Amino acid sequence: MDVFILILLHVMLPVFLLVGLGALLHRIFRFDMNTLSKLNVYALLPAVGFVNIYESNIDANVLVKVLGFLLAQNGTLIVISAVMAKLLKLDRSLSATFQNTIVLNNSGNFGIPVSQLVFHQQPLGLSIQIIVTIFQNFLTNTYGLWNFLSAGGKKGEVTAEFWKNPIIYALLFGLLFRALHIPIPPFIWNPVQNVANAFLAVALLTLGAQVAYIDFKQFPPLLFLSVFGRLLLAPAVAAIIIFGLHLDGVIAQALFIASSYPCSRNTALYAWEYGHHPDYAAQAVLMSTLFSSVTVTMIVYLSKILF
Repeated sequence: MDVFILILLHVMLPVFLLVGLGALLHRIFRFDMNTLSKLNVYALLPAVGFVNIYESNIDANVLVKVLGFLLAQNGTLIVISAVMAKLLKLDRSLSATFQNTIVLNNSGNFGIPVSQLVFHQQPLGLSIQIIVTIFQNFLTNTYGLWNFLSAGGKKGEVTAEFWKNPIIYALLFGLLFRALHIPIPPFIWNPVQNVANAFLAVALLTLGAQVAYIDFKQFPPLLFLSVFGRLLLAPAVAAIIIFGLHLDGVIAQALFIASSYPCSRNTALYAWEYGHHPDYAAQAVLMSTLFSSVTVTMIVYLSKILF
């Protein structure tokens, strides 16, 4: 019960306050959604990606174990979601959004606060969550972005559009600067960090604007499958892989918990930017975030028992 209350107060409440504020402001002022989308994709996301990579400092042994797990888990989810989309006979556009709602999770602004609460006496847990967040950044802006682009264009056009996205270069430069230990002068670093810090608030306000006019009396059946896949199927797959890799202790607990977070808000941002069922994507993010207050608490409790 204590974990549930902490997650509710420190994670869920701020998220829904910002989403609600975004919906209210959009109804009053009618935001230019195209401008908001461009702001998120071409300014805020690249800054977040670069800062996350550049500031990372992880033990090599832990890194190998965590990356092995992440590759196995996300590879499995990619295959499962693709098979599900094929069995459901979804068109390419809807299939791309559906797969991204299951594979990509909100490991940043949701996962890091949860890890801080759960592992406040075990720094390794938070370090693992940071690795997961960085990995999700790469996955979102490679697999997730490619998924959306390939659903709406020819192969050559998709490749060209993919390399136009600044987040790719932000991640690559972050890796390069980190690997070579290149110092960044304060007059550059401070503005970049300020932009990155603005991402959470602006992204959640944007999500609120996206759902401002959605009719929540009518939920598409596919939405429930997305929520189930992200909140329950993903942790189940994670548990099987953790046992298979013989991981235990804090590493196993942190990875199991990290697999249970709701749909990535970036799924909704990219769905709007590239025109692939943005209402459905926004509903999936919002509903999975709402239900995750219960499911994540259950996973935290189970992680202490299983590992």
